[in-house]
Amino acid sequence: MPKILIVEDEPELVKVLRSYLEKSNFEVITAYRGDSGLTAWEQQNPDLVLLDLNLPGMDGLDVAREIRRKADTPIIMLTARVEEMDQLIGLELGADDYITKPYSPRLVVAKVRAVLRRSVAEPIPSQVLNVLDLEIDLDAHTVHQAGKLVDLTPTEFDLLVAMASQPGRAYARMQLLEASQGAAYEGYERTIDAHIKNLRAKLEVDPKNPKYIETVFGVGYRFARKTSGD
Repeated sequence: MPKILIVEDEPELVKVLRSYLEKSNFEVITAYRGDSGLTAWEQQNPDLVLLDLNLPGMDGLDVAREIRRKADTPIIMLTARVEEMDQLIGLELGADDYITKPYSPRLVVAKVRAVLRRSVAEPIPSQVLNVLDLEIDLDAHTVHQAGKLVDLTPTEFDLLVAMASQPGRAYARMQLLEASQGAAYEGYERTIDAHIKNLRAKLEVDPKNPKYIETVFGVGYRFARKTSGD
């Protein structure tokens, strides 16, 4: 039974979310402050965190930053902040998805299921992709760069697999959204830019002059083709 941590300071919302999640066969733990939410995450080791941004004790973005500093636990942000910049900041910190209030509890459950599926997704037929100096293990969901492990979130991993499976192919942002988020995702194409920025920060020596993930102006992104020496 997957364990979901809800960090939300509105008791009625917590009550409703708990009810829907438990009816969908999830174990639920709750916290009403950012600092206690971080403690609960450290002690309870949940499979996914539903994280409000506006929290007493510790801001939700700071909680996400601390979680990402230590682990790749999937995070879905719950926010009343509708500004695109706030959403992008959350994604750049490594959140896998976000939901803007007010929201349907059924949508929350659907997104929880979708993110958890991605975190333990079925691999595509080939078990290992070797592209440039990257070794991408589809069964283990790991990436090694020149033998060194690179920690990626489930969304970042899915994006990398989608592009590295066909080096040189240009992907539109919407195609990458579908590849990494699935049909349950309701967002906008520019969120891909935040995930690409995170990937480049983890993979590239110089993210402004990328070796792996190239920008295709007017289209989206592509993984660089192998050179004759690779």
